[in-house]
Amino acid sequence: MFDTLSDRLAATFRNLRGKGRLSEADIDATAREIRIALLEADVALPVVRSFIKQVKERALGAEVSRALNPAQQVIKIVNEELVRILGGETRRLRFAKNPPTVIMLAGLQGAGKTTLAGKLGRWLKSQGHTPLLVAADLQRPNAVNQLSVVAERAGVAVFAPEPGNGVGDPVKVAEDSLGYARDKQHDVVIVDTAGRLGIDEELMRQAADIRDAVRPDEVLFVVDAMIGQDAVTTAEAFRDGVGFDGVVLSKLDGDARGGAALSIAQVTGRQIMFASNGEKLDDFDAFHPDRMASRILGMGDVLSLIEQAERTFSQQEAEKLAGKLAKGPKEFTLDDFLSQMEQVRKMGSLSKLLGMMPGMGQMREQINNLDEREVDRTAAIIKSMTPAERTDPKIINGSRRARIARGSGVDVSAVKSLVERFFEARKMMSRMAQGGGMPGMPGIPGMGGARRKAKQQKKGKGARRSGNPMKRQAEESAAAQRQDGEGGAFGLPGAGQGPGDFQLPKEFKDLLPPS
Repeated sequence: MFDTLSDRLAATFRNLRGKGRLSEADIDATAREIRIALLEADVALPVVRSFIKQVKERALGAEVSRALNPAQQVIKIVNEELVRILGGETRRLRFAKNPPTVIMLAGLQGAGKTTLAGKLGRWLKSQGHTPLLVAADLQRPNAVNQLSVVAERAGVAVFAPEPGNGVGDPVKVAEDSLGYARDKQHDVVIVDTAGRLGIDEELMRQAADIRDAVRPDEVLFVVDAMIGQDAVTTAEAFRDGVGFDGVVLSKLDGDARGGAALSIAQVTGRQIMFASNGEKLDDFDAFHPDRMASRILGMGDVLSLIEQAERTFSQQEAEKLAGKLAKGPKEFTLDDFLSQMEQVRKMGSLSKLLGMMPGMGQMREQINNLDEREVDRTAAIIKSMTPAERTDPKIINGSRRARIARGSGVDVSAVKSLVERFFEARKMMSRMAQGGGMPGMPGIPGMGGARRKAKQQKKGKGARRSGNPMKRQAEESAAAQRQDGEGGAFGLPGAGQGPGDFQLPKEFKDLLPPS
């Protein structure tokens, strides 16, 4: 959704690189480019004005003029201001002291409330709660059936005493659900309410009546992130007519310009609490303003990637694999390779995972063209091998490759390529296990590679300087560039001068289609 905005901002910051000092004209030109980028992204004009004013005031101040690298300091300012307009800190759900906690969903028809109720229920269940979905949308055809199906897929309970399709009293259904939840010991009640194609008096009155009947602990306004400025207008109308405590953005994976996400928190004064970024029930998580700002600036979202991995990967399996690698690279087999690949697949779309890595904006076209079925083909090749071949791929000769290719329905060259990639991956994982770090990246602090590097630096009494002035200047310039590459403006290893300087290891590049 933010691809165009990210590209424009990256191009703007690229023009600042290499400048030891920024003049007022440089800052004005940068602010003008950022303003155009935000307006093209359909961000509300008052939000753009406030944002640019803050950026210019801070950029013209002492924090940039006295900075060792003013260009990186400007990027830092833009990042902090993006976090501010996105709501600042992450807003958490408020839970009732005496269960059940009541969460009411409100919004227009088509915003995705019913599906989002299932996603929220599944997310709460993963947090250790026992949610109950309440079918209080009795207006839209088949809304009750849809909620029941979504609840079954999410693995949560549903309260649907009325058939819907215009039959039943939604206020009474919402009231009765509280007693049902207490009897069945559900600690969270999620009330799905009716919407309309547009804002009208009947919609507001019904939503207000349900709110007064159940006295929710949280009223969440669900808004389609793809409708642009209308999202802000609708949010203001609901805030004034019904009132809500937080915002949930649905369809954040769409190809719209994304201005609603950047505008709604600032305009309404209500924070974005959750975001839905896909059709699957797992494509839903808490909204973190700092992480979203990082994605927009092309610096990825490493924390979300780590959290997703922690939810997917088994700690026991990870320890088992680490033990194998510690014994030596030969202990890592194609069975382990397949297991790891299947675990990664459980985390979601490969293109989304790669998109969370820093600096991947410059490879966006390749990532978007990534063939997700490649993982399935790789799995088919490995499963067509004998146990001996998986344990020791070196025994796979020409005749074996032909047999494996026939069994998996691929070319012989695909089998050969997979075995070569496996050996490369095994080398890389062995280096990481021994503390060497990823290729193209500095050693991880506290691991062997970093310790070895520190010892080597400690042993040397000091770097030798050439007696030739020209040669010495070249050495100092190269040393400064290396130092700059080891820590960026945001403390990211390898971040360099800007968000697009992250170098992807060769082993990961092999998975991408050629540019």
